[in-house]
Amino acid sequence: MHTILKSNTKQVTIGIDKPFVTIGEKLNPTGLKKLGKALEENNMDYVKQLAQRQVAWGADVLDVNVGHPGIDEIEMMAKVVEAVLSVTDVPLCIDSNEPKILEAGLKLAPGKPLVNSVNGEEKQLSTILPIVKDRGAAVIGLTIDDDGIPATAEKRLAAAGIVIERAAKIGIPIEDIIIDPLVMTVGADSKAATVTLETIRLVREKFGVNINLGASNVSFGLPDRPTVNSAFLSLAIQAGATCSITDPIKLGGTIRATDLLLGKDDYSMRFLKYFRATEKLKEQEAAAK
Repeated sequence: MHTILKSNTKQVTIGIDKPFVTIGEKLNPTGLKKLGKALEENNMDYVKQLAQRQVAWGADVLDVNVGHPGIDEIEMMAKVVEAVLSVTDVPLCIDSNEPKILEAGLKLAPGKPLVNSVNGEEKQLSTILPIVKDRGAAVIGLTIDDDGIPATAEKRLAAAGIVIERAAKIGIPIEDIIIDPLVMTVGADSKAATVTLETIRLVREKFGVNINLGASNVSFGLPDRPTVNSAFLSLAIQAGATCSITDPIKLGGTIRATDLLLGKDDYSMRFLKYFRATEKLKEQEAAAK
């Protein structure tokens, strides 16, 4: 099953038989004080730099989130989308659970964007899914139900089923639904990663849909987070995950190496091309400091 995202000039195909798709996470002020300050100051030059850098390091899609206190998020979403589109041509993932903010981004995002996200809670289903349908977008469905985040893989599978069923009822094709099995920190629960991996297996087995991860959540609160994130992401790709909202700069090499080892890179060409390009980027960024 393929989920196709489009900008004006590029198409990205997400599928189990395709290379893993990286959705750049850095246009999100959560935990990024410098971006939050830039949004407060209407500093779109910094937004453009973040967008360009992520694409240069291999992001196939860019996630755009403007959730930050003290700003008009509807107005800011439009400004950020316009800024990103002025310097990049990759498809966009409009990231908010507030309908009016989503609409502001989707109105300007060209082609076929992705929406992040909806979940199995009734309020979310009834407000977000119609926006996705009207725009003809694809959507990430979180495995959350009315009781919150389920503790077991089986209950997360059930939550995924609720999202898929409701989306189908209003005419959203199943190939336009990407399920997020939720990644929790292993620092708080040593079984958290295994629950996510089992959810991936169950969702793929029952529904066959594409699967997204917020991979870096797994290491929250731990030292040496990049090592933990890298190991988990490789396991998740092996289990059947097909895309991730993540840091292309820190995890791009891991993603391409994993694709290579899983036979998705004929003659190692993607891996070699990525290695050469990023070596040049490292040199350029070091010289610019």
